[in-house]
Amino acid sequence: MTPMISEINQLRADVEALATPAGRKVGTTGHAAARRFLLDRFASLGLTPFRRGDFDLPYEMLHQRFHNLVGIVPGRDWRKPPILVGAHYDSVIQAPCADDNAAAVAIGLSLAEELLRKNPGRDTLIALFDAEEPPFYLSPAMGSIRFFQDHGDSRGFHAALIMDLVGHDVPMPLPAFQDVFPNFGKLLFVTGAESHPALGPIVRRNAVDPELLLVATQNRLVGDLSDHHIFRTQGVPYLFFSCGRWEHYHNFSDTPGRLNYHKMLRIRNLLLGLIEGLAAVDLLRASEADTTELEIDLLRTAFGPGLEFLLDLIGMPQLQTRQDLDSLSMRLQDMFRLK
Repeated sequence: MTPMISEINQLRADVEALATPAGRKVGTTGHAAARRFLLDRFASLGLTPFRRGDFDLPYEMLHQRFHNLVGIVPGRDWRKPPILVGAHYDSVIQAPCADDNAAAVAIGLSLAEELLRKNPGRDTLIALFDAEEPPFYLSPAMGSIRFFQDHGDSRGFHAALIMDLVGHDVPMPLPAFQDVFPNFGKLLFVTGAESHPALGPIVRRNAVDPELLLVATQNRLVGDLSDHHIFRTQGVPYLFFSCGRWEHYHNFSDTPGRLNYHKMLRIRNLLLGLIEGLAAVDLLRASEADTTELEIDLLRTAFGPGLEFLLDLIGMPQLQTRQDLDSLSMRLQDMFRLK
């Protein structure tokens, strides 16, 4: 069995173990079973517990008990602020919810396994957050908020890479576009490169896989859609990755068989490159960066000649300025909703 096939099989196995009909809704038996499975996976991978000799970081709010799960891939210099890779593991309903968000959790586990072989320059935290879904979303009970406020250590965070809805092919929004750009399924959206001037160049250097087409936009145009919220508001450089909403979003039909595991492995490889690049630079507190050139460059790489067709279709004469990008983003909101 080749390494790639083995890795894809493991991604699939992890998703299937998590994405059961019982779901992972907070307070249910399915949620408890998922937590036990993930704690066992952390231990079997050989991750280091984040605090108190335990991967489980429980907290109580609203008369309810929640559990963040955090493990460390030790780096060569533990004194440096760590890179955090985050994904929520709870589900919105008692259903498989494979894309939301078992796929991202499985990518995080695969990433941890690969990083353990590479001995990175600084610690990497694999953080699986609880209570991302409503009714806890953006409330004080949200797992990522509680982790940042209650469990962070004096090192702070070097950068945060957050994933949500990263398991599916992006659906074609317009039938007329199929012949011009047949590769919509390969798209992956990213926000947050504007949170630090060093992020854009690192993203561009790693956006080289022709089978994974990265498109960047600014977070202010789509809003805080997942667990990156607390890191953004607290000045931590961050990147948020998503394939956007699709017809199975928050639906019983979001099952493991609908995911693209080859794409998930490519996303894992992208994150590996980003972590390597981030580990090698010193990041001061996040500051606003101009990502106009990056966004246009990635759009032209991803869409090729199809970009001009799209601009003509929506009546845009050019794509050169920040204002042009903002206008394009607003016009495409109904086509590409990140979450």
